[in-house]
Amino acid sequence: MGADDSLSSHDRPSRYPPRSDRHLSLPAARPKSSSDDPNAPEALKRILASQSYREADQDLDFLQEKETRGLRLQLEYLRAETLLRENNIAHTIVVFGSTRIDETRAAERRLADCARKLAEDPANASLRQQHAIAERLREKSRYYEIAREFGRIVGRMADCSYGGRTMIMTGGGPGIMEAANRGAHDVGAPSIGLNISLPHEQFPNPYITPEFCLKFRYFALRKLHFMLRARALVVFPGGYGTMDELFEILELSQTRKMPPVPVILVGEPYWRRAFDPEFLVDEGVIDPEDRELFWFSESAEAIWRDILRWYELKGEPFCPSGIEAP
Repeated sequence: MGADDSLSSHDRPSRYPPRSDRHLSLPAARPKSSSDDPNAPEALKRILASQSYREADQDLDFLQEKETRGLRLQLEYLRAETLLRENNIAHTIVVFGSTRIDETRAAERRLADCARKLAEDPANASLRQQHAIAERLREKSRYYEIAREFGRIVGRMADCSYGGRTMIMTGGGPGIMEAANRGAHDVGAPSIGLNISLPHEQFPNPYITPEFCLKFRYFALRKLHFMLRARALVVFPGGYGTMDELFEILELSQTRKMPPVPVILVGEPYWRRAFDPEFLVDEGVIDPEDRELFWFSESAEAIWRDILRWYELKGEPFCPSGIEAP
């Protein structure tokens, strides 16, 4: 008697695994014939077209419901995280600043236009104010050039850091953010832009690497991705949005919710007026040590040099020794 003779025919294993397809289709694979019910084809058509028949992940209307907000948050986090991880982007240098600070040529055109209008109506107080603002923005256009040069430096160093690639990351908009992305673009380096969906139409700046330009629905998830890989925050003069991101990271560093990272404020005269930490210390609402969470800088080379020095002093060199701003 063979080894398998004791097994019944039902107990014996099949000689070959079943095919991935079938020889014969199952009954459900065939729609009910109109010869059995003339109304069946039209009824089936209505069922297949019904929104309820869509698979959940294919139902875009359902995914926009209030009840699916948690799923949208998860997807928004995971989509960006997967993209950055798969491209070995370990570190980012995050640059913030005003969307209104243009390159010098654009600022000069705006100033000339304001001057022309004011010359036609010199008594107009509103035009005088616009002209004064245009003059100040023209003076601030030097920060566009600093941000652009800093983008070039980080772009050249993208593959020199320990642990993976380092890239410039911005909010994806115009002004200072455009300048930083543009600097990386100048030297053929990729850079990241995290844009945000707003009620009014807006466009990402054209210097972001297309495959690293992400559009977010939720500010909270965008903020999270700004901070997850940040090795430094470089903040140029800016308004509410810039202040929001600056104070977010200062608070996270102050509370040690995240390990402190270098925070560099570019343009000391501006920041001395916009933000007075000495007053906050004197009022007792922050501690003296909280003043040490940031410092000022005025040039792209100094910013990069200070970041490298900060990590050396911490005992965690950012780049191999001897590498300075190229």
